[in-house]
Amino acid sequence: MTLATAILASEEELAPLIAPPEVIAGAAALVFLMLGLVTFAYRDVANRHSHKTANKPSGHDAGH
Repeated sequence: MTLATAILASEEELAPLIAPPEVIAGAAALVFLMLGLVTFAYRDVANRHSHKTANKPSGHDAGH
């Protein structure tokens, strides 16, 4: 390591965070939990209306 590199490395300062890392991780976990709940809700609605698509041919050639 050269002298210039050593001086630059010693002067490096980390950027401040807006919150502690635990708070940021908790917020990310909360967002993913909310997205999971929304996905589960739409899955429940799709299963509730499965009778509309049951026993029907699918595709573009149906009835032509």
